[in-house]
Amino acid sequence: MSKKYPPISSKVPKMLHGADYNPEQWLDYPGVFEEDIRLMKLSDSNVISVGIFSWVSLEPEEGKFQFEWLDHVLDTFAENGIYAFLATPSGARPAWMSQKYPEVLRTNENRVQNLHGERHNHCYSSPIYREKVTIINTKLAERYGNHPAVIGWHISNELNGGHCHCDFCQDNFREWLKKRYGTLKKLNHAWWTTFWSHTLTDWSQVESPSRVVKNQCMA
Repeated sequence: MSKKYPPISSKVPKMLHGADYNPEQWLDYPGVFEEDIRLMKLSDSNVISVGIFSWVSLEPEEGKFQFEWLDHVLDTFAENGIYAFLATPSGARPAWMSQKYPEVLRTNENRVQNLHGERHNHCYSSPIYREKVTIINTKLAERYGNHPAVIGWHISNELNGGHCHCDFCQDNFREWLKKRYGTLKKLNHAWWTTFWSHTLTDWSQVESPSRVVKNQCMA
C-alpha cells in the first residue's frame, strides 16, 4: 500500500514545479522580468528558486544593502500566485570581499591561494567569510522570513568539489586529529609513520592530505 505524504507547503497543495531563476541578471533590460512571469504562469510553474548567486546584487559594497529589486521580484511572485525558495547567497561571494579580505580565498593543494572567480572558491574556515555569511543570511531572514511568497529556503548552492589547505584549515584539521587520536603517539601508530621515517614529533608537522602531500602514510 502506497504511503501518502503531506505537501511540502500548505500553500502549494500539489507537486512543486519550477526552476532556478536569476532576475538580477536582467535588471537593466525592461520587459524581461514581466515576460518571464508570463512564461512561468504559462508553464504552470508554482515555485521558483531565487537569490542563489545574488550576493553582490544585494550587498554591492560592504555593509551597504539594496533589497528593493528583490522586494519587487517577491511581491510580483505573490501577486501572480508564484512562490519562492529564497536562497542564501553564500555560493558566490562579492569581489570586494576577496579584495579586502584575501583570507576568504581558497588555498589549493599546492598551498597557493586561488584568485577570485567561479563559485565555491572560498575557505569555509575563514572567520571573515563566516561573519559575512551570517550577516547577509540574517538580513534576508529578517526581511523575508514572513513574506507571503517565500515557502522555503534554498541553502547556498550545490556543494562543489575542492578543498582548502590554508592555515585556518590546517589548524582545524590538526584539532580534529587531536580529538580523534588524543596523542601524537597514537596518530603515529595509526598512520604507520615509522615507514620512510615519517614519524611526527609535533602536531605542527601534520599537513592536510592532498596529491602533493605524500610524506605521510595515513594508513
